[in-house]
Amino acid sequence: QVQLVESGGGLVQAGDSLTLSCAAAGRAFSKLSMGWFRQILGKEREFVAGVGETDDFTFYADSVKGRFAVSRDNAKNTVTLQMNDLKPEDTADYYCAASWIPGAKSAQGYAFWGQGTQVTVSS
Repeated sequence: QVQLVESGGGLVQAGDSLTLSCAAAGRAFSKLSMGWFRQILGKEREFVAGVGETDDFTFYADSVKGRFAVSRDNAKNTVTLQMNDLKPEDTADYYCAASWIPGAKSAQGYAFWGQGTQVTVSS
């Protein structure tokens, strides 16, 4: 079992940067792949970025590639999503999730979820 808590959301302007953090509790953290998803009300949850058991393996949605960077610190049980050059279309609730499946991009592949943190990007 893994518990996840996101933080760092807020209101920013287009072009700004924001860092989201995910704190994990549970012994299995270092064995899990971690992902960030986002969701707009009325739409399906969308994959944003993922990281394998170490930072050696990261993967991104095309919409954020080159602007977002995901990393993890297994010693601190944390995952970070650095978001740069934010755009209004990045506005959503962002969720941290954990999966036993390396490289998973589907929400169905993630077994553990945080409560989410809201990101709003104004134009």
